[in-house]
Amino acid sequence: MTRTRASAKAAGTRFERTVADYLATHVDDRIDRRVKTGANDKGDIGGVRTRDGHRLALECKDYGGRLEPSAWLREAATERDNDGALAGLVIAKRRGVSDPGQQYVLGTVDDLVALLQGARPEVNR
Repeated sequence: MTRTRASAKAAGTRFERTVADYLATHVDDRIDRRVKTGANDKGDIGGVRTRDGHRLALECKDYGGRLEPSAWLREAATERDNDGALAGLVIAKRRGVSDPGQQYVLGTVDDLVALLQGARPEVNR
């Protein structure tokens, strides 16, 4: 069956709901799906914070083709900046795996440093 725009959108919504519900159950019951806000998007899942209270921007991807980490991480970085979050991460659907706890999480090493240290590294690029 060919994936249409409508079926892709519905799959994405279901995936976001599944991830948000899983995180709400296992991390904080205030975590939930976010309403889409266009150019000022702050990620798909809201209310996610580190133990120190720093916000995290989460972008969910239930993709139909190949992994596209570069594009997805750019999107997560934009959403991180829009939200003033510590890190922006991508949660990508693993084909054939329905357990939300077993999905992929993609980020940069700078995101990892931020999560481990509580601050983004100062980098001159």
